[in-house]
Amino acid sequence: MRIVCLSDTHNRKMSEPVPDGDLLIHAGDATIGGTESEVAEFAEWFLAFPHPYKVFLAGNHDWHYFRHPASADTYVENLHERSVVIEGLTIYGSSWQPEFHNWAYGLPRGEKLKKVWSRIPENTDILVTHTPPKYILDKNSYGLNVGCEELYKRVLEVKPKLHVFGHIHEDFGVSNFEGTTFVNASICDRGYKANRKPIVIDLPGGERIG
Repeated sequence: MRIVCLSDTHNRKMSEPVPDGDLLIHAGDATIGGTESEVAEFAEWFLAFPHPYKVFLAGNHDWHYFRHPASADTYVENLHERSVVIEGLTIYGSSWQPEFHNWAYGLPRGEKLKKVWSRIPENTDILVTHTPPKYILDKNSYGLNVGCEELYKRVLEVKPKLHVFGHIHEDFGVSNFEGTTFVNASICDRGYKANRKPIVIDLPGGERIG
């Protein structure tokens, strides 16, 4: 399966084309302010892509999904705390993240985040979160690792084939560790310019091809 990974597009016009593939994943922050009109604009754009399968997970900017999940799901369904099976691959998503300036889906570090990550099923093949795990593609502009330590621990337990996230614009890229391919798919840079090329992963190979 060819998987095309996006995150943090923030209603910006992308400078790079979205490659063809079997599954298109967006790992959150589709919008800037999270208004319903922004969600509708994103949905029209995202659903127009020809990929046979599409998965979306809301991020901290996507307030309409946090405040009005039922109505927001009529645009594009949020994978938050749900699993889907696509072509034999179990995909699980969770929008929770370490709290940050009172944005959406924030929880205090420690036990509360440990509890939500414990819900990640053991049979997960592809994990989609908005936050990165700590120590993996999570360095901000000050060089600090700001990902979630409890998520890191849980990922090492579950060992998904692929973990897709965004949130930290500065650490875009791919890393392979302990049998998992990690993708920070942030399309926007720190200045909110959508100038990155989407990351394409082939499973079961797990190698970056574009």
